[in-house]
Amino acid sequence: MKLLNFVLAALCLLAANAHAEVVGVDNAELARLSANGVQVIDIRTEGEWRSTGIVAGSKLLTFFDEAGRSNPPQWLEKVRMIARPDQPVILICRSGNRSAFAARFLSDQSGYKTVYNVSKGLNGWIGDRRPIAPVALPVVACTSGSRRS
Repeated sequence: MKLLNFVLAALCLLAANAHAEVVGVDNAELARLSANGVQVIDIRTEGEWRSTGIVAGSKLLTFFDEAGRSNPPQWLEKVRMIARPDQPVILICRSGNRSAFAARFLSDQSGYKTVYNVSKGLNGWIGDRRPIAPVALPVVACTSGSRRS
């Protein structure tokens, strides 16, 4: 019985530590990881993307809206369409604060094993004069055959 209790306690400790630690990365590491195929997710708002542009190849997926609200479970569903929990992922925001929060969520509560956070965010990327891509968000339009009644 003591052995069983010991094994259960050990398993609980392992499970509690099963999440990955969030790894802060600088711009050079962001460029290297991205060039090696690690997906970058820009969690800023649409207005921020349009205002500054994005790191080329980033997936755009807002975590906090303009009012500071978030819906982590809904956001996670969309992240899983971009990268599985066993795949590394890089999160970026304006300064590194919001993406640090979202990265901890992915690591601690969602089972993502390797989560990178861009420490100085897009501000640091731009400050280092790294390349910025324009935002190409889809435009929603009515088809020519539809009419409003």
